[in-house]
Amino acid sequence: MADQKRDYYEVLGLSKGASEEEIKKAYRRLAKQYHPDLHPGDKEAEAKLKEVNEAYAVLSDKEKKAKYDQFGHAGVDPSFGAGGFGGAGFGDFGDILGDILGGMGGFGGFDFGGGARRSGPQRGEKLRASVTLTFEEAAFGCEKKLDLNRVESCDACQGTGCQSGTSPETCPDCRGAGVVRIQQRMGGMAFSSTAPCSRCRGTGKLIKDPCKTCGGAGTVRKKSRVTVTIPAGIDDGQAISMRGQGNAGKNGGPAGDLLVGIRIKPHSQFKRDGSTVLYEQPVSFCQAALGAQLEIPTIDGKVKYDLPAGTQTGTTFRLRDKGIPQLQGRGRGDQYVTVKVQVPTSLSPEQRQALAAFAATMGESVPEEGLKGFFEKHKRKK
Repeated sequence: MADQKRDYYEVLGLSKGASEEEIKKAYRRLAKQYHPDLHPGDKEAEAKLKEVNEAYAVLSDKEKKAKYDQFGHAGVDPSFGAGGFGGAGFGDFGDILGDILGGMGGFGGFDFGGGARRSGPQRGEKLRASVTLTFEEAAFGCEKKLDLNRVESCDACQGTGCQSGTSPETCPDCRGAGVVRIQQRMGGMAFSSTAPCSRCRGTGKLIKDPCKTCGGAGTVRKKSRVTVTIPAGIDDGQAISMRGQGNAGKNGGPAGDLLVGIRIKPHSQFKRDGSTVLYEQPVSFCQAALGAQLEIPTIDGKVKYDLPAGTQTGTTFRLRDKGIPQLQGRGRGDQYVTVKVQVPTSLSPEQRQALAAFAATMGESVPEEGLKGFFEKHKRKK
């Protein structure tokens, strides 16, 4: 629950009213302090970093910060309704109470309905879509074309719903409010409630000469293509919000937003953990034992690396700044390379003899059957 969370300013070690720059500085310090690379396997540090990220996500967003400053966690916690109290607004809260109490005829002469706002501008519905990216597209960013089937304002009537040269009239029954008030008395008590106007269907307007293109709706459904800018460093499962690219609003309201979910195709060589790239480098027994100069694939291309002699399988080394760019342009992650020594599955007789001789110098026992077969074979050739 929101009331169990620590104060976001306390999490970042700041006082209320901290500036944008102070919030950024505090976040960078704490994110570095609790970074997983410095605390591998530390669940407490992981929880601290999650708490810091959550606090920064709210306080770095002007709109969310304003809601948090006014209402606390209730203003930004989705469990309190879409957008918290600040997102719904007390007018919407009144609408909810009005709908509940309206069915009972109001209460004590009080009218809780916010119905007068029904005919006002309304934001359009959100749209959801998804795009699939390659590993490299997600790492470095790109642009994608996205085809949508969305509701848009009618071009023929400019969204008015009226035929060209005409305009809507104010509904005489509700006087443009979109709702009508119903008064009832029972016993000695007065009950008041509101209901959508049946004449104008809650719009507050009457269209006598509707647009032939949209039939008076003011909107039409169209196929549209939008360009989605994918930021470098985006990860699988994240989403991009494109303001105003959703369905058209009503009564002159703004269009809704478009939420684009991100899916990333698996890579044949690399795996990803946040901004870190993971890669397994196969090496031969001789390369591991004697050392070698390797060419390591990265998302930037191949780089050279000097493998030390005596490297064991499972050894991991780091290539700095060869990982995924950070989402907000704060540098790059690293690439971790794990060495996998490849054991040969088939050997020629000469190779077996050489390895057996090597094993003998190391004081290791050698299967006699293998060497015996080798020498008998060479005797028959003579």
